[in-house]
Amino acid sequence: MGINIAIDGPAGAGKSTIAKKVARELSFIYVDTGAMYRAMALYLLEQKAGEQEEIASACHGADISICYEKGEQHVILNGKDVTPYLRTEEAGNMASVCSANGEVRKHLLKLQRNLAKENNVVMDGRDIGTTILPEAEVKIFLTASPETRARRRFLELQQKGAEDEYDHILKDIIERDERDMNRTVSPLKQADDAVLVDSSELGIDEVVDRILSICKEKVNG
Repeated sequence: MGINIAIDGPAGAGKSTIAKKVARELSFIYVDTGAMYRAMALYLLEQKAGEQEEIASACHGADISICYEKGEQHVILNGKDVTPYLRTEEAGNMASVCSANGEVRKHLLKLQRNLAKENNVVMDGRDIGTTILPEAEVKIFLTASPETRARRRFLELQQKGAEDEYDHILKDIIERDERDMNRTVSPLKQADDAVLVDSSELGIDEVVDRILSICKEKVNG
């Protein structure tokens, strides 16, 4: 049985960055759920499944797992390393289409739980602690104020040379929070037994240290 760490929170809270660092510190597997959806997309493209009914039927033939070699993540689809092909535009477009399919979500949920059962994992998302890994030993709800998340995103875009107004970014974040918290399937919410970590006034390393401290307390008693 693996030790599972679930990190949930709103968009822009830094979940993936923090989860990867926590996994690296603990020598756990970081389960990149987005990469798993892209691997599913590659499989569906191979199967030429385009309609939702075809996608629902074909998706169960995809066996997807994640492993690490020399610190690098590798996504395995039916025994083949497909990591180099995950970031193509075609895979991204199909991932967007198939992620809305109930059968795809159900099948990937099973695969994600299998990974978590057999390995020590860190998994991040919107509903990890409430839906995907409700029995996780450690549950974190990582958040920051909308203003902080908007400022971080604004600075990130500036560094990349992209232009966007802070007010527009803030408006998008607030609207996305509203959608995520009120969606019918697996809405964003803090699990009853999750520890709230507000990163508004903390740096990345401070957040990682805080979560590692919580993990030590929860796992070692």
